[in-house]
Amino acid sequence: MPKIIGIDLGTTNSCVAVIEGGTAQVIPNREGGRTTPSVVGFTDKSERLVGQIAKRQAVTNSQNTVYAVKRLIGRKLNSPEVQQAKTLLPYELTASENNDVRIHILGRDYSPPEISAIILQKLKSSAEEFLGEEISDAIITVPAYFDDIQRQATKDAGKIAGLNVSRIINEPTAAALAYGLGKRENEKIAIYDLGGGTFDISILELNDGVFEVLATCGDSFLGGEDFDQKIIDWIVAEFQRENGIDLRNDRLALQRLKEAAERSKCELSTSLEAHINLPFISADRTGPKHFNKTLPRSKFEQMVTDLVERTVEPCQKALWDAKLEPANIDQVILVGGQTRTPLVRERVEKIFGKSPSLEINPDEVVAIGACIQGGVLKGEIKDIILLDVIPLSLGVETHGGLFTKFLDRNTTIPTTKTMVFTTVTDNQSSVEIHVLQGEREIASANRSLAKLELINIPAAPRGVPQIDVTFDIDANGILSVSAKDQSSGQEQSVKVTASSGLSSDEITSIIDEAKLKAEEDRRQKEQAILRNRMEGLFQSTTKTFTEFGWLLSENDQNFARESLKAAKKVFEENNEEQINYRVVMQDLEQAAALLTQAMFSSQASAGGMNESQAGKRESDDPLLSWLNSSTSSDRGKK
Repeated sequence: MPKIIGIDLGTTNSCVAVIEGGTAQVIPNREGGRTTPSVVGFTDKSERLVGQIAKRQAVTNSQNTVYAVKRLIGRKLNSPEVQQAKTLLPYELTASENNDVRIHILGRDYSPPEISAIILQKLKSSAEEFLGEEISDAIITVPAYFDDIQRQATKDAGKIAGLNVSRIINEPTAAALAYGLGKRENEKIAIYDLGGGTFDISILELNDGVFEVLATCGDSFLGGEDFDQKIIDWIVAEFQRENGIDLRNDRLALQRLKEAAERSKCELSTSLEAHINLPFISADRTGPKHFNKTLPRSKFEQMVTDLVERTVEPCQKALWDAKLEPANIDQVILVGGQTRTPLVRERVEKIFGKSPSLEINPDEVVAIGACIQGGVLKGEIKDIILLDVIPLSLGVETHGGLFTKFLDRNTTIPTTKTMVFTTVTDNQSSVEIHVLQGEREIASANRSLAKLELINIPAAPRGVPQIDVTFDIDANGILSVSAKDQSSGQEQSVKVTASSGLSSDEITSIIDEAKLKAEEDRRQKEQAILRNRMEGLFQSTTKTFTEFGWLLSENDQNFARESLKAAKKVFEENNEEQINYRVVMQDLEQAAALLTQAMFSSQASAGGMNESQAGKRESDDPLLSWLNSSTSSDRGKK
C-alpha cells in the first residue's frame, strides 16, 4: 500500500510526517527545514512562491504575499473575525456571490482553499522527494473548534492539491496520539494548543491504547498572529508619538513591522528584552526616520495579558464538560509555537495546578500524530483506538425560528440519535428539516449545514403526524440526516456535506489549473537544472578547447566552435520559452567528448605541439579570443 502522510496545515507554519519503519518521522522540505512557513507569494511573472522563499520576498511584495489564510478558510466576508483581519492584512479581501471570502491577487480572486492547496502541494512534493514515491493519501489536521464548513474547506484544499484526504482529525487529538504512542498507563491529559491563529483545549483519557476525547473547546480566532499584532501596535504608537507619522498607511513599513514583531516575540521567549532596530522605516521633509527601541519582556507580557486570559474560560469549560477538576489531570501537553511564551506557560500552570510537560516538540507533534493515525488506518500501527467528539452542537430549526439540539457538543462519535417531531398546521403535507450547527438558541445565529424536505404526508390535524428525525455521525465525522413519517412510511435522507464556498465544478476547474501549474513548475525546474549543467559544461569545454582544440581535425574544431557559440548565445539571450536546451546541451556534450578523445589520443602518440605552439594557436583563433574576452563577464552576470 502507498504511504499515508500526516499534515499539520498551520496558520504560521506547516509540517508533514510519515511512518517509516514503524516510527514517525518528520519530513524536511527542500530547504532543509522541518517546518514550512504557510506563506504563498505571487510575482508579476506568474510565479508562485511557497514557504521560506515566499516569506523572504514579502517585504517588497506584501500586497501579493498571502499569510494566515487558515484564519479565513470557511468564513464569510462580513463575519466579525474577517472584518477584524481585513484591516490588518496587506493583501485585499473580496467576496464571492455567496459572500464567501476571496483573496484578490494580481487581478484574480483566489479562495482560501486554493491558497491552502498551494501550501499542501509544497508539502506533498517534499514528501514525494523524501520517500521516492508518489503520494496520494493524507491525514490533515484542523483545530478542534473548526465547524463543519471549515473542515470541508480544508478537505477541498487537499483535493485541489491532488490528495485523497483519508481523515480530518483534530489537532489536539493528533498531539495526544503522538504523546501517548507506546504508553499503556491510564492517564487523563489536557492538550493546550495555542498556534499561530487558533486556540484549542482538549481533555482526553488514555487507557491501554484507547484515546478517548472527553471534551474540547477553544477559540478559532486567537493565536500568535494576535500576539504579533500587539507588538506592531506598540511600535506604531511609539513611532507616531515621536515622529507624528502613522506607519499603518505604509504597506511596506507594515510588512517590516510584522517581521520585526515576530522576531522580537521569539526572542522574548528566552530573553528578558528584545532590541528592535528598523532603519529607514519612513521619511518626511526633514529626512529618513528610524525606529530603535528595546522592548522588555515585562512590557510585552503586559500587552498580551488579555490574550492569554482569553484561553482560561475555554479551559474551564472543557474541564466542566469532561466532569473533571484540575487535580484530576495527570499531564498538560503544550502544542503550538506560541506556548513557548513564558507568560503562557505560567498561566497554564495556574489553571491546572501543575507544570506542563515539555517532552514533545510543539511545532512537530501534530504532524507526527496525524501520520500515526495514517499508520493506524494502514494497519502499520495496531492496538490504538481513537474516540473523538463533535466540537459544536448539532440540531434542527423548529417553529418560531428556534434551534433544537440533537447532539450536544463533545458527544463521542460515532453516534446515532432519533427524535420525534410533528406538524404545526392542519393538513400540512410537507415539512422542511433545516440542519444547523452551533450553540445559540436562535436558529439564524447558527451555521446552516443542509436542508431536506419530507413530502406527501397524509392530511391530518396539526400535532397528529409523527415524524422520526435521525442524526447519524460516522467515525469520520460525516453527518447523515433522515426523516420518516410513521403513518405513511414516507422517508427522505441526506448526507450532510458542508459547503466550503466552492462548487464541485469550481473545484474541478481549480484542480485542472493546479495540474497545469504543476507541469509548468516541473518544466521550469528541468530547464533550470539543464541550464546549470550547460553553464558548467560550457565553461569547462571552453577552457579545454582553448588549451587542446588544436588537437582536433578542422571539421571537429568548427563543430566545437559552433557548439560553444550556440551555448554562449543561450546565456546572452536568456529566452526560456524559445530555447531547446537539450539540443544545445547534446552538441556541447559531443564537443567535450571529441576533445577528451583527442587528448587521450595525443597522450598515446609520441609527437605533439609544445606549449608555445598551443599558445600561438589559442591567440590566433578569433572565436577563442571572443569567447575568452566575454565569458568571464557573462558568468559574473549569472
